[in-house]
Amino acid sequence: MFDQRWTDAIFLHWRIAENLAAGFLPPGVQPDVFDGSSWVGLIGFRMKNAGIGRGPGIPYLGRFHEVNVRLYSREPNGTRGVVFLSLDANRLPVVLAARAAEVPYVWSRIDYSQQPMPDSAKDETIGYSVRRFRQGARSSFAVIPQSGATVDDPLSVFLTARFGMHGTFRGRSIYMPNTHQPWLLRSAKLHQLEDDLVASAGISASGPPESVLYSPGVRTQFGRPRLVSSPGRQLAT
Repeated sequence: MFDQRWTDAIFLHWRIAENLAAGFLPPGVQPDVFDGSSWVGLIGFRMKNAGIGRGPGIPYLGRFHEVNVRLYSREPNGTRGVVFLSLDANRLPVVLAARAAEVPYVWSRIDYSQQPMPDSAKDETIGYSVRRFRQGARSSFAVIPQSGATVDDPLSVFLTARFGMHGTFRGRSIYMPNTHQPWLLRSAKLHQLEDDLVASAGISASGPPESVLYSPGVRTQFGRPRLVSSPGRQLAT
């Protein structure tokens, strides 16, 4: 089992056409739809204490920043997941290991920022900036988390209550489960956005995101992957 803690998570989401999303999904899964649309997400967070079991995490490699572009998927049996189009991280050994498992990681420089608003005693901006090496795509985005009650509206839950990922390994579709408590979500205001990552993944998402959320984070645990075509059969490891 692999344990991780994801902190200071920013979720930006746009509507896209269902048939567009379908072209990026592994065989055997289909787009998951909310309010008649598929959705593409640009997600940034800080990884902490990543390791095997509930120990202290792997030194150096267990702490890094990640920004991913993802779609939302569903199996015929109703199992929901995410499909990653790209995952940028600033730890090269992590990227190489993940790519060996056919997870589309990209080695990038990623900076995290947390700054007080100059005209407010309580508001602050939280954001991430990504620069892929060799003059690749870039992204920079920041939000202002809103104080007050947490949010749990149906769209916010749909976009964040995802307990597994769909992908491919050696030509076969797989599902890797993970478990965590519900995200503590707050609405947020978009402060700044300049992004190439979504377009680089092959998705056109113009205009401001329809959903903007922030969470201080959750702890999660990944289980063993299984074949999508065989719900009870795990992959050999």
